[in-house]
Amino acid sequence: MKILITGAGGFLGRNVLQYFNLMNIIDGSVWNSLSDGSGGTVVEDASELTYNVIPVSSKVYDLRDSYACRKVLDHYRPDVIVHAAGSVGGIQANKENPGKFMYDNLAMGMNMLERTRQYRDKGADWVKFVMLGTVCAYPKFTPVPFRESELWNGYPEETNAPYGIAKKTLMKMGETYHEQYGMDIVNLIPVNMYGPHDHFNLTSSHVIPALILKFNNAIKNGDDEVSIWGTGEASREFLYVKDCAAAIKAACCKSHVGPDPINIGTGDEIKIKDLVHKIADEMGYEGYITFDKTKPDGQPRRCLDTTKAIDRLGFRAETDFDTGLKQTIEWFLKENK
Repeated sequence: MKILITGAGGFLGRNVLQYFNLMNIIDGSVWNSLSDGSGGTVVEDASELTYNVIPVSSKVYDLRDSYACRKVLDHYRPDVIVHAAGSVGGIQANKENPGKFMYDNLAMGMNMLERTRQYRDKGADWVKFVMLGTVCAYPKFTPVPFRESELWNGYPEETNAPYGIAKKTLMKMGETYHEQYGMDIVNLIPVNMYGPHDHFNLTSSHVIPALILKFNNAIKNGDDEVSIWGTGEASREFLYVKDCAAAIKAACCKSHVGPDPINIGTGDEIKIKDLVHKIADEMGYEGYITFDKTKPDGQPRRCLDTTKAIDRLGFRAETDFDTGLKQTIEWFLKENK
C-alpha cells in the first residue's frame, strides 16, 4: 500500500510518520532526501502489512497550486492520500489571519481532491482519500457531546469560523465526490491535539503548547505572575497526537468506512483553568496565575461523541491525558535545553 501524506513536515504529519515507524525521517538525511521528492520508504508493521509511505512537504510542493498537486500524484501514484496539510493556529492567529486560513485550507483541499479525481479517472486501479477536518467546524453552541449529525446545525465559534468553515466545506466536497464520482473518501474530525513536534509559539500555537511555553518563559525570567486569556471556564477535549495517528492508520487500512464525518477524540473534557494549573504544577511554576476576562474564551465547550470511530474504525484513544501531557512537556524541555 503506497500512502502519500501531505503536510508531512507539520505537527500531525511528523507524528503520523513516526507512527509508521519512520522516526529516521523526522531528522537527518533520510527526511531531507524524501522531502525533496526523491521517493518513499517501505516499512512493515506487526501485522506484516507493508506500506510505502511518501511524505510531502509544503517546502517542496505548494498545494495551493493545482499544478503542484497534479505533479505530486502523477509522480508518486499513491493508493491512499492522507491530507494532513493545513494552515492553523490558536485564537489569536485565527483572529489575525481569517482570510489566509480560509484561502489556504480551501485551496489545498480542493486542489488535492480534484486532482485525485482526475488521477483516478486516468486509470488508477484504486485510491482512497483521507481528509483531516477539525472540531472547529462544529457550531458554537453544539450540544455536548458533539455528534456528527450536529455539524451543520449552526455557525462555528466566531474567532475560528473561517478555518472551520473551510474544513467543513472540504468534508462536504469529499462527500459529494463520493456521491457523484464514486471516490473512496474518509472524513475524520480530530479534536484539539497536543504532543511532540507541536508548534510552541505564544501568538500562533494552540492552547497546550502556548501554555507550556508561557510557563517555561515565566520560570526562566523569574516572573511571579502569569496572565491567561479568558475566564478559564471554557472546556476542551484534548487528543494525544499519536492516538490521532493511530486513527489515521486505521482509516487507511479499513475498507468500506464511508464518507460521512467521524469524530476522533477521547470523549473527555477539562476546563481551561484546570488545564492551566495542571501544566503549571507539572512544570514547577510557583507564581500567581490570573485570568484576563477581557480576552475571548472561544467556544464554550468541546467534547466529542466517539461512538462512530469505535464502530467504523475500531478506534479508541489509548493515551490518558496526564501521561500525554507529561510526555509532551518532557519532549519540549528536552528540545529547548
